[in-house]
Amino acid sequence: MFCGGGRETPTKENMNGNIAIAGAALGGTIALGLIGYKAAEAVGRNPGASGKILVQALLSAALAEGALIITILMGK
Repeated sequence: MFCGGGRETPTKENMNGNIAIAGAALGGTIALGLIGYKAAEAVGRNPGASGKILVQALLSAALAEGALIITILMGK
């Protein structure tokens, strides 16, 4: 089926890759939100440990973003 504008109809393989990327983006966004929420909550409970909590939160956020980037690269 011709969609017009010189574009080809998306194939099943293209759609599966796009769905995987969308799922990874959603999961990464939720993970980053939860990391920030729990880090703020932990600092509120124990302000003296804010340095250690910040380091752990940054490492966790970097891992979540890295997983998202890997999924995007593998999906295309």
